[in-house]
Amino acid sequence: MIKQSKIGVGKAHSKIILMGEHAVVYGYPAIALPLKNIEVTCRIKTADKRLLFDATDPLVTAIFAALRYLGIKDEPITYEIESMVPERRGMGSSAAVAIAAIRAVFDYFDQPLSMSVLEMLANQAEIIAHTNPSGLDAKTCLSNHAIKFIRNVGFSQIKIDLGAYLIIADTGIHGHTREAVQAVEALEEKALIYLHRLGDLVEKAEAAILSKDLMKLGSVMSEAHVNLKELSVSSPEADHLVSFAIDNGALGAKMSGGGLGGCIIALAETKERAKSLVQKLEEEGAINTWIESL
Repeated sequence: MIKQSKIGVGKAHSKIILMGEHAVVYGYPAIALPLKNIEVTCRIKTADKRLLFDATDPLVTAIFAALRYLGIKDEPITYEIESMVPERRGMGSSAAVAIAAIRAVFDYFDQPLSMSVLEMLANQAEIIAHTNPSGLDAKTCLSNHAIKFIRNVGFSQIKIDLGAYLIIADTGIHGHTREAVQAVEALEEKALIYLHRLGDLVEKAEAAILSKDLMKLGSVMSEAHVNLKELSVSSPEADHLVSFAIDNGALGAKMSGGGLGGCIIALAETKERAKSLVQKLEEEGAINTWIESL
């Protein structure tokens, strides 16, 4: 049935949270951005023996979700993965890997794959990997537009056309989302004021995006970081890179994602300013950087 030289290929892009991390858990909105130039590629190939299931591996979990949907058992296949997305940095690595793997499986078996089925299978894999994901990572990794999410309400698209640039800088420290969530919970009622402010800042960020007010968006991002620090979910490395970015020409900057590590994001008005800031951030300790047009 399958030629020995057969290869199935699937790709997916990553994502980053612009605004709303942690507050989104408590019913406030969040905005996530697709990072269309930061990709994962998965290749499914014929093998000598069948692949073994591993619930701790999001890629293998996604492959088996796709095989189960197609009704295929004990097919001797293997996989290769090429990823530009670092793990545990808040960039949607597991969701992007899952999407690429599912696409590769369907491509290998020459089966059509609708967006609804792809999203459903990606979320199945994410549930195994993360127990109770919001679906925001998968939704954004499948989208070409920014996504606004409110728990128990749903998703909507936001068109961004600012002519500006977003810098993502990796602190080099793994994010620790579970521990950060616990830190917020430990604050009890003290956390409420900061969570409410973060929710309000998301709405202000959306208004700034719609009115193309870069200065306002940058200011809102920086204010969000202050509130995330108060929630004890930032890290010294992120705090340093955020302050450094602002001191070196960013319109605003903040940590992004679960926190206690991971990435920071900074807003630059021009590509030249973004390139200059990237160079300085790398000299200051960022282990990797990316520039995304907004």
